[in-house]
This record gives sequence, C-alpha cells and structure tokens, in this order.
Amino acid sequence: MSENDNQPSGEAPRPNPSVRAPHRLGLSGKLLLLTIPLAMIAGMLIYVPAIANFHVNRLNDRLAAANTAALVLDAAPLGMVPESLSRQILTSIGARAVAIKMGQQRRMLASADLPPKIDRDIDLRDMSAWSAIMDAFEVMLERGNQAIRVVGPAPGSAQFIEVVIDEQPLRQAMYRFSRNVLVVSLLIAGITSALVYLALHYLFVRPMRRLTASLVGFHENPESSAHIIVPSQRGDEIGVAERELSDMQRDLVSMLSQKSRLAALGLAVSKINHDLRNLLASSQLLSDQLASVPDPRVQRFAPKLMRSLERAIDFCQSTLSYGRAQEASPDRRMMLVEPVAAEVRESAGLAADASITWVSAIERGLTVDADPDQLFRVLLNLVRNAVQALESRPKSDAATLQIRITGRREGSVAILEVADTGPGVPAKAREHLFEAFQSSGRPGGSGLGLAIAAELVRAHGGGIQLVEGTIGATFRIVIPDRPVELLSVRNERQRA
Repeated sequence: MSENDNQPSGEAPRPNPSVRAPHRLGLSGKLLLLTIPLAMIAGMLIYVPAIANFHVNRLNDRLAAANTAALVLDAAPLGMVPESLSRQILTSIGARAVAIKMGQQRRMLASADLPPKIDRDIDLRDMSAWSAIMDAFEVMLERGNQAIRVVGPAPGSAQFIEVVIDEQPLRQAMYRFSRNVLVVSLLIAGITSALVYLALHYLFVRPMRRLTASLVGFHENPESSAHIIVPSQRGDEIGVAERELSDMQRDLVSMLSQKSRLAALGLAVSKINHDLRNLLASSQLLSDQLASVPDPRVQRFAPKLMRSLERAIDFCQSTLSYGRAQEASPDRRMMLVEPVAAEVRESAGLAADASITWVSAIERGLTVDADPDQLFRVLLNLVRNAVQALESRPKSDAATLQIRITGRREGSVAILEVADTGPGVPAKAREHLFEAFQSSGRPGGSGLGLAIAAELVRAHGGGIQLVEGTIGATFRIVIPDRPVELLSVRNERQRA
C-alpha cells in the first residue's frame, strides 16, 4: 500500500520531507542571470545614440573638410585648378564632388568619377535625433557602395555646401566604432554585473541563505535549540525578520519542550492511575470500618479522612484534568467560605503546625457563588505554595512565618486573598506565572498549582492575579455571582 493510501480521500497528499526537490537554480544564480542582461541592455541604450552621434560627426567632418577645400577652389580663377590637383583635394577629404550654392547658382567646385545617380540625400541642417539614429542604422545594414550627397551649412555668404561621398568607407568606420563600443560595453557590463552581484549577494543573498539554513535545520529538529538563528544588528527588514524568526524559534522550542513534558507526565500518571485507585479504594474501606469505632477522636477525624479519600479518588478518576481541553463545568451554589478555609488549613497540615501562623480574616458569614470542591482545590493550591515558600526561609525567622487568608464582598463580587510572608515571586517568573510547568522558582514546586487554580477561577467567570507591592506573595481571587436572570431561569426549570 502506498503512502497516500493512508490519507483521507478529501485531503491533499502531504509532501515527504525526506525526499529532496530537484536541484534548481538558486537565488544567487538567478541574481547573476538578471544582472548580466540588465547591464547589456544598459550598454545597448548607450550604443544607439553613440553610433548615431558618430555617424553625424563623421559627416560633419566631411563637410568641414569640404568647406576648407571650397575656400581653396573658390579662390582660384575659374578653370585655373588642374584636374590632378582637384583629384588630390577630393581624395584628401574622401569625396567625389564638392558643390556650393550662392544665391540662385549652384557651382561645382570639383568633381571626379561622379556616379550616374545619387542613392541617398542627407541634410544635416535640420536633422532630428530620431532621423540620425535611423540613418545610422540604414548605413550599417545596407550592402554595396552607394553614393551619398551630404548637405550642410557653408561659410561666408553661401547658402549651403554639398559633398558627394562613398558609403562603404563610412560603413567600415562605423563597424570599427561599433566593435570598440562592444568591447568597452562588455567590459563595463562585466565589471558592473560583478559589482552589483557582489553587493546584492552580500546585502541580501547571504542573509537569506542564513534564514533558509536556519529554517531547514529547525524543521529537521524543532526541539533542539542548535539551529536557532542568531540575529544580526541590521536595522532593515532582513534584520527584523532575523529577530522575529529567532524569537519564534525560541518560543517553539519552549512550547515543544513543555508539550513533551506534559506528554511524559500524562503517560507516567496514566500508568500508575489504576493501581493508585485500587489502593485508595482499599483505604476507603478501612476508613468506613473506622467510623464504627466508638472512640471520640476517631469519630471526629474519620469523616474528614473519608472526605479526603473521596476527593483523592475523584482526582484519580479525572486523571490529568488540566491536560484536557478544559475542567468540568463548576457546580455552583451559594456557600460559606469559612468552612472551606478551615478544611484547607487542616488538609495543608497547618492546624497542627505551630511554626507557621495561620490568620483568617474572612468576613463573618461571607458567601461565594462557587463549586465547593473546585474552590477547595484553588485555595489548597495557593496555601501549599505559600507553605513551600515559608519552608525555604531560615528557621531563625519562625516568628515571622505567617499565612493570611482574607475574604470580603464588594456588591455582587466575592474577593479572597491568600498571602504569605515568604520571599515573594521572582520577577523572572511573573511573566508566565499562571502557565503550566512555569514554576515560581520555589523549591519543591511542580509548576501546575497556579495553572490549575487559574483555570478553575476562570471557569467561574472570575480572575486571579498576583498583588504587587506586598510583603511576600499575595494572590487575589475575584469570583462574581451569577446573573440573577440565570438563577431565575434555572429555578423555573427545576420547578418544571
């Protein structure tokens, strides 16, 4: 059976992390392939106006040479310039003919081997940039040796000067210029691409590789802190991503460690739960027999022992109640607080312990709308934490060891406080004080008492908090009464 056969029909197949994806071009290679063509495009954008400018300058050079020759030829008497000298002048300026227009007359100053026709006319007096570019590329793309007539401004009183030149020498010069520009462009493109690549590689690719390596390593072993990224001191978005990733990885490692501890604890407790329940059941049978003993002391303590065993059996029945989604809903009723506080004192062993002073300052007749068993568990956890805090103090301070429980009512809200004169809660432990396995730092603490107490109080719609600025540690419990409307509805249902 294949791996996908075990998956639900409506669920997409999950990728197998052990199977590596085919090798693809990395971010660094993509960056290199991007910078090279961009540099080449920039070189082409420089080449196009450069070749057009070279073409125009070359033609202007021919016109300038023709203007010089025209001054010489025009100064000589008509017909006094030998043909051999005219040819030498035309050869020196690279032209076949030179003509000048003055007024209504066009005068041929010199000519040699004129072509039967002129293939193209170029007027430099009103040439636009786009026309210069188009003319330059037309010259380069054509074949053969066409004749070009170039018209430009003339010196003195002449209107313009004309010169007929061959296209092939101009094309060859443009080819040489293009070759030189290409070599320089390639060199500049290579250097620019290398500099851009190195800069982007250092600024972006290397940090992204660190982030990727940290993510891959953390995915392989999320419970290990070895692959947590060490954030740099960068102040940009990559530095923010590094710091946020580091915080997230640390939180995940802590959470996974806590979950593993919860799972191990649940497995261990579930193994001993069955045998522990049998032992408690046997103890409950013996306590039932003790109830028939006529001794007054036995008659006094037997009901309390039976009640403690019943609670213990109920706790075993709901093993790891904190590990469930939530505690059982409280069975709330209006109850007196003083009897519960007295039972908590006896269960914590403070009734016979003279080293710790128990002070009860609960208003007489104070009632609270709560579940009796759950309120007992809340107060017992807080008192036991207080006892552990006081036991950590030196024996020489026995005179100041005190646990104080107070209670009062403010309108429809009951407020209970459990205070001790111990060393208090360390500042480091206060941030996660009511989370599971986040011990307050006291020796012997399991880190579950405050978490269970907070969950039970929240189930009553109340809250629990550590009171600041007190000697030792003071925990305040606030439990509001249920709305009257809910009580009325419940009573009507019970009557029905």
